[in-house]
Amino acid sequence: MASASVPFIRPRYGCSQRIPRFKLWNGGNGGSSSHSSSSFYSPCCSSFDHRLCFSFNFCNSSGLKICSEHPSFGIQAMSTTQGNAVIPKGAAKLKDEPDHLLVLVHGILASPSDWTYVEAELKKRLGSKFLIYASSSNTYTKTFNGIDGAGKRLADEVMQVVQKTKSLKRISFLAHSLGGLFARFAIAVLYSSNPLVSDQLDLADSKNENPENSACSSNRRTIAGLEPINFITLATPHLGVRGRKQLPFLLGVPILEKLAPSVATFLVGRTGRQLFLTDGKPSRPPLLLRMASDCEDGKFLSALAAFRCCIVYANVSYDHMVGWRTSSIRRESELVKAPRRSLDGYKHVVDVEYCPPVSSDGPHFPPEAAKAKEAAQKEPNIQNTVDYHDLIEEEMIHGLQRVGWKKVDVSFHSAFWPFFAHNNIHVKNEWLHNAGAGVVAHVADSLKQQESSTFITASL
Repeated sequence: MASASVPFIRPRYGCSQRIPRFKLWNGGNGGSSSHSSSSFYSPCCSSFDHRLCFSFNFCNSSGLKICSEHPSFGIQAMSTTQGNAVIPKGAAKLKDEPDHLLVLVHGILASPSDWTYVEAELKKRLGSKFLIYASSSNTYTKTFNGIDGAGKRLADEVMQVVQKTKSLKRISFLAHSLGGLFARFAIAVLYSSNPLVSDQLDLADSKNENPENSACSSNRRTIAGLEPINFITLATPHLGVRGRKQLPFLLGVPILEKLAPSVATFLVGRTGRQLFLTDGKPSRPPLLLRMASDCEDGKFLSALAAFRCCIVYANVSYDHMVGWRTSSIRRESELVKAPRRSLDGYKHVVDVEYCPPVSSDGPHFPPEAAKAKEAAQKEPNIQNTVDYHDLIEEEMIHGLQRVGWKKVDVSFHSAFWPFFAHNNIHVKNEWLHNAGAGVVAHVADSLKQQESSTFITASL
């Protein structure tokens, strides 16, 4: 197994120490690989406590030995012997078929061709077990019809792919920009609270003698009938684009930010109103606030929490479309100066941190928020806009922080064309935006980490 350099991850809330890396030694072939702690001690398990399935208890009960060495710990796989097994008919063919669906979701005014480089690179790095599918249901001006409409179309498209490919067992999403919001809506449509039942999980449970872990496996939920593994977004405006420098090309100029919601509605229709949090009646919460909770519109938070790992990649600067705060789901007070040195092996990836779930009673839409929304709709002056946005942003963060996130900061300050950051982060064009190749490599290794931990869980 080839080694991959994965940076330290530092927790954000209430802890100043970085989480050490773990190493998995394959005693059978003499190889070694390095994985971040997110694969094994479940810091990337994004649901509430019931998602902490691959914990140290699992390691101890399944024959994995925790080895302590300075300056980090290691996890050593105990050797196992296998007897002669009878291979059923068709097993060889099934083995070669993909069992992990990776859905690529593009952003506004875009198309599947935006993923040409990423798709080729991921196929090369991930192998034949992944079915990499670039969504085509929301191309170009279809992205103007609203996040909810686009999300439903994406959900229908994913279901069609799943129904046509019977070998699929797992599912992940990789989305860029507005596509991240489409994907968040789609997974709520595709979410099922019925426990996941598959031969793979039955095998894992039968080999697992720890009752705590068995209960954990039985509580898993599905997305499109498959086991959810990774939910990854690149420069996605999770908190909308209303407010100070959330839409960076406005340069924070008050008069421009005041006019932006009206112009956005004219240019990009229903999607614009939703991004600027002015959609719907004053008494009704905006869509993005509803998407930070479980409500009558969908189990948005439960769907996110079902994934083993949720990751946000955010440009710290030079992104003219999406600000650092909204793409990294942070308060302004939480934005600290990002490192300028790239992590080893991942050019322009400057920092990785894990933010564990924070207990909260979820987002609210109090009467003062309804009044502020009405004022922002009728008289969009600077004060009304700021007051309303501050209220809604804090409520959205309250909801979304109930899920654990790995937050990856990206800085193209040293790139030849740093102002292409929004497209660099996913290499929209291989010739113009190839500065983002290191980011794509980091995404691929993050996907491989979770795939490796899934394989180990099922095999032990």
